[in-house]
Amino acid sequence: MKVAVVGYPNVGKSSLINRLSGSRGAVVHERPGVTRDRHEIGCEWNGRRFTLIDTGGVDFEDPDPLAGSIRDQARAGLADAEVAVLVVDARAGVRPGDEEIADLLRRSDVPVLVAANKCDSVGEIPLASEFHKLGLGEPRPVSATQGLGSGDLLDAIVAALPAGEQEERAQAIALAVIGRPNVGKSSLVNRFLGEQRVIVSELAGTTRDAIDVPLEVDGRELVLIDTAGLRRQAKVADAVEYYTSLRSQRAAERADVALVVCDACDGVTAQDLRVAEMAMKAGCATALVLNKWDLQEVREQAGERRLDLGHERGRVAQKLRLRPRVLTASAKTGRHVHRLLAEAIALGDRMSGRIPTPELNRFLSEVVQARQPPLAASGRGPQRRLKMLYMTQIDASPPRFAIQVNSRTRVRRDYAYFIENRLRARYSLDGVPLVIDFVERGQRKNARAA
Repeated sequence: MKVAVVGYPNVGKSSLINRLSGSRGAVVHERPGVTRDRHEIGCEWNGRRFTLIDTGGVDFEDPDPLAGSIRDQARAGLADAEVAVLVVDARAGVRPGDEEIADLLRRSDVPVLVAANKCDSVGEIPLASEFHKLGLGEPRPVSATQGLGSGDLLDAIVAALPAGEQEERAQAIALAVIGRPNVGKSSLVNRFLGEQRVIVSELAGTTRDAIDVPLEVDGRELVLIDTAGLRRQAKVADAVEYYTSLRSQRAAERADVALVVCDACDGVTAQDLRVAEMAMKAGCATALVLNKWDLQEVREQAGERRLDLGHERGRVAQKLRLRPRVLTASAKTGRHVHRLLAEAIALGDRMSGRIPTPELNRFLSEVVQARQPPLAASGRGPQRRLKMLYMTQIDASPPRFAIQVNSRTRVRRDYAYFIENRLRARYSLDGVPLVIDFVERGQRKNARAA
């Protein structure tokens, strides 16, 4: 069940959604026009679960092309909703923009509620009565900042929703699309979805929220998370950019898989590597995508030098310990786009998958045959060799392995990396964060006894 929240710019739609959902999912700022794409946020009230659709401010008189895209997104949100909430500014009174939106809502097929926001005290409640003239029924005074009337509004929303239980969906793979500004993240998300779901503009910084969109690919459930561009911290210009950047980082923290989108014209830059490192530290299985690859073919036809893909892959493998794959795609032409989704699903499966213990012990035996464990001095006595006795997987998402050894002090860093690299190569775990614990014999028994 979905509820579209619409209104004129700067009436407090995002603040009201945060109040109703009990979250901070929507970006809030005193500057008008901060929200652009439609953003879906889960909400529950009295046992009913539904989704609030945050939309950008609708101004029919604004000639800016970006304002036109915002209006289209709001209309799409209304078309997808079972209930609409028109948010108005009680202190400003009825404005022409309110009347234009009300006229649009009167012609829609969904029930409409009017929320007169900014009634921050009991004395301001009578201000809501002016909005009877919109012809949409009883206006409900609310305060997004103080919480006044929010429970009554939620009661009215639940009462307006059609009867029926929401069916439970299987756990979906959360796929975050992250990267620097203006590398084509939103274009890639739209290409995945096959529709103009998020606003695309040549202006850097168009996307501000982390936008969650469900998608089904070959019977598998995904949640695409389109994010704002991540700049270097020193280049973050203002408070809005700071908080949108923070939401992009949090999107990576709650995602299972991250696609780090790079501009093929620039190659993999130092900032791209920093973004990938951030995603992997957040626990995401990660792959890098050189978007705009179609422009490389244009360069080649013009006689210009083409980007050396082998060099870029070697550089990424050298710089990033998890060795994520580097893929090519074009959001504009659609080339290799389906392959990106297949790779994301495969990474998600490897994150949550488990390797049988007998298979891991065969692998451990092969590692020892390929390279003998190191010798290490034991006090003043003779040097003794590290012995690896047993290997098993103890956790998933991300995968975690335990190797029982005769002495942890004999484990050298270079040999631990050798095992990790062999494990990645054997089980296609490139780009997947994993942990290997070296457990001394008898240590786990002692821990259980304690």
